[in-house]
Amino acid sequence: MTESRTLFIFFVTGEPSGDALGGRLIAALRQRTGGHLRIAGIGGECMQEEGLKSIVPLDDLAVMGVAEVLPRAPVILRRVRETVAAIRELRPDAVVTIDSSGFSWRIAHRLRRCGETMPLIHYVAPMVWAWRAGRARRMARWYDHLMTLLPFEPPYFERVGLSCCYVGHPVLESGADRGNGGRFRATHGLTEDDLLITALPGSRGAEVTRLAPIFGDALNRLESLIGRFRVVVPTVETVAARVADAVSGWSGTPIIVQRSEEKYDAFAASCAALAASGSVALELALAKLPMVVGYRLNPLTEKFLERVLQVREVNLVNLLLGKPLVCELLGPNCTPDSLAAAMADLMRDERVRAAHRQGYDEVRRRLEAGGASPSLRAADQVLKIVAARRCGGPALTAVSRRNSR
Repeated sequence: MTESRTLFIFFVTGEPSGDALGGRLIAALRQRTGGHLRIAGIGGECMQEEGLKSIVPLDDLAVMGVAEVLPRAPVILRRVRETVAAIRELRPDAVVTIDSSGFSWRIAHRLRRCGETMPLIHYVAPMVWAWRAGRARRMARWYDHLMTLLPFEPPYFERVGLSCCYVGHPVLESGADRGNGGRFRATHGLTEDDLLITALPGSRGAEVTRLAPIFGDALNRLESLIGRFRVVVPTVETVAARVADAVSGWSGTPIIVQRSEEKYDAFAASCAALAASGSVALELALAKLPMVVGYRLNPLTEKFLERVLQVREVNLVNLLLGKPLVCELLGPNCTPDSLAAAMADLMRDERVRAAHRQGYDEVRRRLEAGGASPSLRAADQVLKIVAARRCGGPALTAVSRRNSR
């Protein structure tokens, strides 16, 4: 690719998990283009490490849940308008939105309403197989292509006419399976006999506010069940200060780490994890660290989800395996007593721990798409779509497909 044909991609994500995916995708695109890549958009620390100057602070957008979003709606809608205006002014070759459908889809919708025909690509499928199946049809009106992380997702979108491909899950290239437990213990003055637990109370501000007190009380109760232990709390830049304040009174004299390398070293040094529900479950599975998952939302959001959820399990490990391997304590079931009891059972029973490790191996096999790394496969798909548009190829935009009906 010549300098005159430098690729220009505008990225949009609204949460730390999408930021991690975006960082790896930018690196893969840079590799595929020989460095002839220009980027703009919205991202966090991972994408900024790859050269992105975010036009919006990620912390403004990292909100999950119906009731949780409503108080932030004015800020979020303002950021939508600002982002759409920036895209229309900059004229990128394509827009890649990553997860965060509540935010990114509003941008896609507004761009199409303004008559923009640039390629729109979404990375990470919404969970239409779990709830709100109509989202797939809506998405097909705006987007040109969807790249999914899970192998069972493409048919849900292809049946409504949206071009879709499975690229594999980038957790496979995260390094979660290459942590050095000895290095972590040496760095933080822990002996081989020190029992270590990883606690992950979320990467969004609202998650930390809601889950940290519950997790902290659970760890206090756990200490009375299994004896003394230490705790490590991996976090991200956007909520690091909030996490530090929230865990200051926990049992186990918490060690807070931010860098991915430190997080994966902590996984390798730990005997179990207490985690918020989310993509971190796959990192823990890759590290073969037995886990208990807990999650709470605003009570109004939980009531809404009770009525619309079509699956019994929400943890990605359980969904991929099709069985409840990992203990999930959600909503009203996510209490300090229940979390402490589940953690104690997990840490005491080696048969259960062995079953977890065996199940995690199967999860890895199901995620591997073969060939190139997931991020490179995603980068190749973006390049293919942009090349087709530049050459006047057969790829149609969502606007063209809609107008041809």
